Amino acid sequence: MATDLLRKLGIRHPIIQAPMGGGPGTPRLAAAVSNAGGLGSLACAYLTVDGLLRDFEAARALTTGPLNINLFAGGYHTRVDRDPSPILNLLRDVHAELELPPPVLPDVGADPFPAQVEAVLRVRPEIFSFTFGIPPAETMQALRAAGITIIGTATTAIEATMLTDAGVDAIVAQGAEAGAHRGTFAGSFEEAMVPTLELVRQIANATNVPVIASGGIMTGAEIATALAAGASAVQLGTAFLACPEAGTSEAYKAALLRASGEDTVITRAYSGRAARGIRNTFIELLGEREELILPFPIQNSLTRDMRSASAKRMNPEYLSLWAGTGVARLRAMPAAELIETLMAEAYQP
Repeated sequence: MATDLLRKLGIRHPIIQAPMGGGPGTPRLAAAVSNAGGLGSLACAYLTVDGLLRDFEAARALTTGPLNINLFAGGYHTRVDRDPSPILNLLRDVHAELELPPPVLPDVGADPFPAQVEAVLRVRPEIFSFTFGIPPAETMQALRAAGITIIGTATTAIEATMLTDAGVDAIVAQGAEAGAHRGTFAGSFEEAMVPTLELVRQIANATNVPVIASGGIMTGAEIATALAAGASAVQLGTAFLACPEAGTSEAYKAALLRASGEDTVITRAYSGRAARGIRNTFIELLGEREELILPFPIQNSLTRDMRSASAKRMNPEYLSLWAGTGVARLRAMPAAELIETLMAEAYQP
């Protein structure tokens, strides 16, 4: 099954670069990974259609290898479900500290997914992946008709079964150790905090499609362990954040390189969705005050100015420092060198 998946994806090595939105995932990084024999991914969920087309064209100009476009297939809210005054008041003080104007409630507009998918069908990347839900049946049918390989994200065996029924070609098993947003769409994220290797085994037993292990994997030895547990490939995000091809801000990168895996936590503070990142001042400010947090992507848009200003000031305390539990094993090296190192480690005697 592992060989079949690699052949279907058009890659030599069982390594997929996780789609990383908000800056770190760049066309240059995706192309470098694909050129090195892995699968490079473009995180396009936050982009306009023009932005998606621009990033794909930029990556395609740098590689003839396969490319993956990733979108959010659910979990989009256009209206607040609570009084926004408390979070606006809290942010007002932070904005003052960062010398920003007072925050205002954003208008996020309609869900961009339908228009984004149309753009995907137009450019026809080799692979399309999604998280936060499952696209409509007609979308899945159109993707298959276009000859695009489809990868879904599951955080439980139940979600994996739903993805299998929807007709995906492979499933990313996003374990509890994974950095950034949880892909949970059926049930609570608390119930879906299953360790990566256990989740791989559960999904492999529950479905007949290839499983891609994701979460806490930073070394070749860990890749080998995931493959032995039943994965056909692995997806790495945090491991690529310190590569020069990544768009990781200097403040973010510095925080990553001094972090230990012990200081990552699950928080909804920055985006409104559960995500794993390094604990900092803003996470502490919100603490257990879940009632203040607005739904995704409204909270995400609301905190954007704060995060941008924090990055410019080299102040990591108000940045979303997404990272998995393996962050202490982060290595700063070019993407091709990292893949070469990982494969040497994975297959050493």
